[in-house]
Amino acid sequence: MRLSKFALIGTLGLPLLFAADTAQQRLQDATEVFRDIMATPDKGIPSDLIDKAHCLVVVPGVKQAAFVVGGKYGKGFTVCRRDTNVGWGAPGAVTVEGGSVGFQIGASSTDVIMLVMNERGMRRLLEDKFTIGAEATVAAGPVGRSASAMTDAQLTADILSWSRSKGLFAGIALSGATLRNDLDSNQELYGSRLRNNDILLTDRKAPAGASALTELLNHHSWREQSNTPAETRAKDAVTGEANRSNTTKKK
Repeated sequence: MRLSKFALIGTLGLPLLFAADTAQQRLQDATEVFRDIMATPDKGIPSDLIDKAHCLVVVPGVKQAAFVVGGKYGKGFTVCRRDTNVGWGAPGAVTVEGGSVGFQIGASSTDVIMLVMNERGMRRLLEDKFTIGAEATVAAGPVGRSASAMTDAQLTADILSWSRSKGLFAGIALSGATLRNDLDSNQELYGSRLRNNDILLTDRKAPAGASALTELLNHHSWREQSNTPAETRAKDAVTGEANRSNTTKKK
């Protein structure tokens, strides 16, 4: 009986945890998290890692939740590069549960960011559900302007992860966390319960609320050009966005 009551609390508690939240609000929060972190290059994610990444995952405000196995629960979004390697595509909604998220003492929530660094990690990300660290290797990501001092574990990991809690941003190996598709949030954004591989692997048009996140990613890493300075890539990104905007207006 106790187990049944516990399961009922868990079932009812998950929606209540995000009852006042919407997919659009979470998308805006995810954008703000990424913008804030990249605004301080000395304490952010090395730009050369973003250049090499296949996908980005941002989960703003992961919360402590006693009724979830592992005690952590959060909703966020993943964005992957387009097939052409030029620009970033539409976001897919994800849910993260459990794992070592890296809460600071006294913190009620923490932001989580992950970079998927290779095709193997991307294949796992496109599955309906997978466990980080078990089905895809993970390592704590480095912090700073350059990733030149990365360890062997970081260099070979499928996923690099970071957390920000109470103003402290640091790499953390998010081992044991489960990442799965959030079909309800995708329905809210796209009008249909789409799986993420129907979003991330296509040229599906991004919802209006996603433009800020994709523009921010395009600004920091428009295309994979390892020999091009970051300043040039950023300029190209702005020029590219302006050209596409002018083309659209002419049509």
